[in-house]
Amino acid sequence: MPAESELGLTAPRSELWRPWTVWADRAIGSVVEPVAAVLIAFEVVILGAGVFARYVLNDALSWSDELATVLFLWISMLGAVAAMRRGTHLRLAYVVNRAGPERAEWLKAISWAVTCVFCIEMMFASKQQFLLELSALTPALAISRAWLVAPTIVAMILMFALAALRLIDTRARIALTVAGCTAALVVVAYLSRGVFSQLGTFALLVLFFVVLVGALIAIGVPIAFAFGTATLSFLALTTTIPLPVVMNMMTDGISNVLLLAVPLFVLLGLLMSNAGISSRLVNAIASLVGHLRGGLSLVVIVAMYLVSGISGSKSADMAAVAPVLFPEMRRRGLIPGEMVSLLNGSAAMTEMIPPSLILIIVGSATQVSITALFTAGLMPAALGGLLLAAVALWRARGDRAELPPRAAPRRIAKLFWIALPGLVLPLVIRAFVLGGVATATEVSTVGIVYSLLVGALIYRELNWARIFSELRETAVLNGTIMLIIASATAMSWALTQSGFARHLAQAVENAPGGATTFLVVSCLLFIVLGSVLEGVPAIVLFGPLLFPIAATLHIDQAHYAIVAILGMGIGLHAPPLGVGYYAACIIGKAPPDEVMPRSFPYLLAAVVTLICVAAFPWLSVGLLPKVH
Repeated sequence: MPAESELGLTAPRSELWRPWTVWADRAIGSVVEPVAAVLIAFEVVILGAGVFARYVLNDALSWSDELATVLFLWISMLGAVAAMRRGTHLRLAYVVNRAGPERAEWLKAISWAVTCVFCIEMMFASKQQFLLELSALTPALAISRAWLVAPTIVAMILMFALAALRLIDTRARIALTVAGCTAALVVVAYLSRGVFSQLGTFALLVLFFVVLVGALIAIGVPIAFAFGTATLSFLALTTTIPLPVVMNMMTDGISNVLLLAVPLFVLLGLLMSNAGISSRLVNAIASLVGHLRGGLSLVVIVAMYLVSGISGSKSADMAAVAPVLFPEMRRRGLIPGEMVSLLNGSAAMTEMIPPSLILIIVGSATQVSITALFTAGLMPAALGGLLLAAVALWRARGDRAELPPRAAPRRIAKLFWIALPGLVLPLVIRAFVLGGVATATEVSTVGIVYSLLVGALIYRELNWARIFSELRETAVLNGTIMLIIASATAMSWALTQSGFARHLAQAVENAPGGATTFLVVSCLLFIVLGSVLEGVPAIVLFGPLLFPIAATLHIDQAHYAIVAILGMGIGLHAPPLGVGYYAACIIGKAPPDEVMPRSFPYLLAAVVTLICVAAFPWLSVGLLPKVH
């Protein structure tokens, strides 16, 4: 998931031209980011203490999960504030980037105005829910449940302030016009509630969840805010459902204990790079096949498979591999467009490798076993890797660059011995989960402690000064992901309450072809959703709707999850809309028009993998026990 700043979608803070807005912006950041970083450190300690107490002292901490959940809500909401300040909330900037400077400024002003409206709606809903929860107590800690609502209130106030600052820093004529028109539109919509009530359910769904959401996303409103605005507007203008229910759904959407693994795996990915684990893995693989024609292309694929999915950011995954390998590949005469197309194609298929964050998010959203998902992705990922390798070697057949001599067996053995701690880490994580020693959430703390020990005691190059910065980066990325999950959960619930899920299930069940048709349509749907929405919002929004339909058609849930993940990965990295494609171009420093024609063979390998996995369920469920 690339940051907007990486894609050139937001202006640096230094371009804010009013000194007092600069001061206010920095003041918010100087408080929010350090607090979120410290809370993540506490989260690691609490979950680690829970594992230690349960399996070493044989005395489980009854309060650890509840405290971790409360802290996680604060981390997520404060991270969402930090993400807004940095401009990293996921949005589709295709229209904005192709508009002229004048039109782009208008569109950005509208985006900030919509964000303000969403925050005001959420402040109102959160306040009501806060008052309702004030006297209720949590079961383990016996503290007020209002502590679960307070993070959202604080976050909405701060995000409203940031959005207002951005709107104020727009030219006065544009800011006043947009603010005035937005306020007038809100008033007119509120007064027209009777008109909305006369429309049919289908017309309302199309109006709010297709037209409104599509328009907001198209003009550059962050996806989380577009989902939230449409959901709140639909419920407020067309139903009698109280808005605090939306607040409940958003909180429930990110209160799942499985999602606690998200920030911790993000931190694990950053620590692996900091500790020198990632670079040593890449060097070891390069020593084995680097002398072959196309050998470094194979190293790119293997390296992406080793690091991808753990950090939670495709940009971070690609950025961990490209700087290590691309200089040598350029020295050998490889074309930058070819290198980036390989990197892009590899990134499209690596989220099936455990412990990928998207696997955890899918399990949380659809109630599919995380252990089953960790196992189901292995053979599809292996097939995809082999097809990518075949394409890479075929593309390199005409390469006449001078190759280095084959590394001596002793040097290969030495480099693999040095990289052994990194090679062992995925096995340790998998063994702890499958062995029942730690949950998918807790095992991330095992990986963090392991990486810290390896970096400090074995490689001795751990940069302690960078760790606090990495905690802050973790908070920002986690906030980006969690706000999308929260708003998509509320939107999915609203669609279910409207009867959309029931009608969709009936339509699919009555369609000719049964399960086969459903799988074909699902493949196409997830590729499109991956291009437009990216994986996390797509799976949280449509997972609860589509997975029950798959179950009624007797499609294995783990098999369907892998099909969905692979389809979204292809869409995310498919030109011309896939945001992951543009991130690869930026990281690899190659023009998108040069990369595009070279990317299709690698994406074709991904499409063939998707077809094989969809057609042959055994590839995803063959390693699973009969009951999972």
